[in-house]
Amino acid sequence: MKISKYIVIAFIAFAITSCGNKAESETVETSTVVANGLANSTFKVWGNCEMCKETIEGSLKVEGVTKADWSTETKMISVTYDTTKITLDKIQKNIAVVGYDNEKYKGDNTTYSELPECCQYDRKP
Repeated sequence: MKISKYIVIAFIAFAITSCGNKAESETVETSTVVANGLANSTFKVWGNCEMCKETIEGSLKVEGVTKADWSTETKMISVTYDTTKITLDKIQKNIAVVGYDNEKYKGDNTTYSELPECCQYDRKP
């Protein structure tokens, strides 16, 4: 009786931790749609709060980017840009320079460590 009780507890613990790890290891793909010379790309950028949103979106106030909207809930950013003036790679680098990890680049470590405490998210290795 005691052994079966421990087996059930072990199974439940395994199921809970397996579900948690699965959610964190999901890969989110970048998607891009191009129309009339403008591209709209959507990709994941890690962060936490409204201050993160301001910093992330602020890093994209550059020539060629016409719109940037990062969601605190989904951690996804939607960027509209002129492909003749800026590339998606440069956009993702701009975000990393201000300390935020995205699908392609890890945020600058020094800049990340200087972010306000509420903006320091759990970084992936």
